[in-house]
Amino acid sequence: MKNRKIPLNLNCGLDLVGEVLYGKWKMRLLWFIKQGHKRPSELQRKIPDASRRVLNVQLKELEDHELISKVVYAVVPPKVEYNLTEFGESLIPVIGAIGQWGDKNEERLRSLIMAKPIVNVEVLNEG
Repeated sequence: MKNRKIPLNLNCGLDLVGEVLYGKWKMRLLWFIKQGHKRPSELQRKIPDASRRVLNVQLKELEDHELISKVVYAVVPPKVEYNLTEFGESLIPVIGAIGQWGDKNEERLRSLIMAKPIVNVEVLNEG
């Protein structure tokens, strides 16, 4: 288990959901697994901006939180597939609603995100 810099705060449902779904690619991984992309290489092709290592870490966390299950086939080369659990399936409507909200507000969100200044952390640390 990794050491945490900030102690867990699990006082409400939003805290709990944030702890389980925190991670840039987790909602997309769940969505793509639901669509039938079950192999790590398929998921990597669907999310090319994510490194294989990051995807593996986030898949492991989703598995630890019982949202997905991992099946390892005893073949050469090894074959792995991920499936949503019943618990993970229950999140799909929520993820769909978030995606619809994003689609509905795409133009506004895109302009707000693109207007955000890029902060150079090194410059902040020098001051």
